[in-house]
Amino acid sequence: MTIAQQAENKAKNAVLGSPQEEQFFKTGQQTRTVAELVDYIQALTTEIQELYCLDQIPWVVGYSGGKDSTATLQLIWNAIAELPVEKRKKTIHVITTDTLVENPVVSVWVRKSLEKMRVTAKEQKMPIEPHLLQPEIKETFWVSLIGKGYPTPRGKFRWCTDRLKIHPSNHFIRDVVRVNGEVILVLGTRKAESIKRAISMEKHQAGSLKDRLVSDSSLPTSQLYHSASLPNSLIYSPIEDWRTDEVWIYLNQWQNPWKYSNKNLFTMYRGATADNECPLVVDTSTASCGDSRFGCWVCTIVSKDKSMEAMIQNDEEKEWMQPLLDIRNELDNRDDRDKRDFRRIWGEVQLFERHVDGEVSIEPIHGPYTKYWREHWLRRLLEAQTQTRRTAPENMRDITLITLEEMSEIRRIWLEDKHEFDDSLPRIYQEVTGEEFQDPRPGADYSLLGRDEWIVLEEICEGDAMHLELMAKLLDTERQYRKKTRRVGIYDTLEKCFNTSSRSPEDAIKNARLKRELSEAVSQGDVAKVKQMTLGDVTAMDKLDEAENAQQVTWASMKFSKKNTEE
Repeated sequence: MTIAQQAENKAKNAVLGSPQEEQFFKTGQQTRTVAELVDYIQALTTEIQELYCLDQIPWVVGYSGGKDSTATLQLIWNAIAELPVEKRKKTIHVITTDTLVENPVVSVWVRKSLEKMRVTAKEQKMPIEPHLLQPEIKETFWVSLIGKGYPTPRGKFRWCTDRLKIHPSNHFIRDVVRVNGEVILVLGTRKAESIKRAISMEKHQAGSLKDRLVSDSSLPTSQLYHSASLPNSLIYSPIEDWRTDEVWIYLNQWQNPWKYSNKNLFTMYRGATADNECPLVVDTSTASCGDSRFGCWVCTIVSKDKSMEAMIQNDEEKEWMQPLLDIRNELDNRDDRDKRDFRRIWGEVQLFERHVDGEVSIEPIHGPYTKYWREHWLRRLLEAQTQTRRTAPENMRDITLITLEEMSEIRRIWLEDKHEFDDSLPRIYQEVTGEEFQDPRPGADYSLLGRDEWIVLEEICEGDAMHLELMAKLLDTERQYRKKTRRVGIYDTLEKCFNTSSRSPEDAIKNARLKRELSEAVSQGDVAKVKQMTLGDVTAMDKLDEAENAQQVTWASMKFSKKNTEE
């Protein structure tokens, strides 16, 4: 019996052990039979071996623990393992990026896989080195959202992908290029994933491997692609034209070379499908559990985290993840302007035209989350972490939703960048966990200003939030410059405090509107209006708001009116 016949019989005998799993492999309208797939895999094996031995350009394999990247790495591993040991000299780096907000089940799976990979590679004398990459602390999800106050990611403000995924991997790849001059990236991208992916791959084609290899195989060879963002980097995607069912056939008929369970991977995908089944696939419109997607559990780019919902629904042992799903759903508020500052993160009021029901209004672009809501998200996150550590299975009891280093950076941002010297993070941490916060940052617990001074300041400002913010900024700016030998720049910093925090929200927005009108008048060449607005002849404008302004009394107006009276 040939290898192809053996593989085909295995596929028919439901190796995975359940009717649903057997159904998954019964696909209609296939362009490749199992026998043809076996031949194609053998051709790919030869192709990979020739490309590996062709030069000294190092390889970097992207591995996420999902089906496509697992199949790709398995192809590479099996092909190189067939080479004599003396030819396995070129290092193959396997990189995985842990965003620190990955689905906890998937995160544990990937970490264990990397460890198994490291041990097995050493045993088999394979030139494979696994690397677990992480974003810089200053760029993590919680430092950005809770520390800096970034609103949850949206389609038009997708700040998370670059910081959490692209930057760590690109930094590693650039280091490899810096040492070796070039790199070949081996990725599990497939054209069948989406039309957008297929178009992108066609756009960046760099030519066929036939131009590089000496193989006379009649089977088509893979394409190489230019990296759109990484110079001196070529992308090799050996499974670019594979269908989802072919990926699963390969994973379940060929043994995992680093001795990790592909069957458990399939089970994890099936558990992330709403009905916990792998349906009969008859055409490309039929969904399968093989199309399940795992990502960050906090992701608000998608409308729902269907994979986590399905995991909780299908497995009682995963109900401990419900607090995470609750936080994710709470973060996914499409209109969260009431939770955010009326100014951008740098303190400036910016306006935009809002179109609602055919009406146009000029409104401020809301910026970062306010102090109250940043503290709220920290509390909710620590509560979820405390709860899951009590209810999760034994192997998940050490789950960390936010690291100590992240909290230290959040505390630094609140104290130094936002001038919130009440230092609320250690207090919130102790209230939720019952433990004292141990900040790893040297000198973090030393400060001239603290919660007592903040409370006094709150009483003085009598509920005027902008007055409190301005006073806090001025006091803390003086504190920050206090120890400097040369206080160069202090006046500019103090002036910035006044520019961003000396007006009430209403006055700041009104001032931004006046600036906008002036800019429009200049661009339109309306000389009369420009003169009116720049020479102080704003009587007509004042009359429009006279009734409203008569009712407004702020700390600034009281202070300066009192000064004028005394004079």
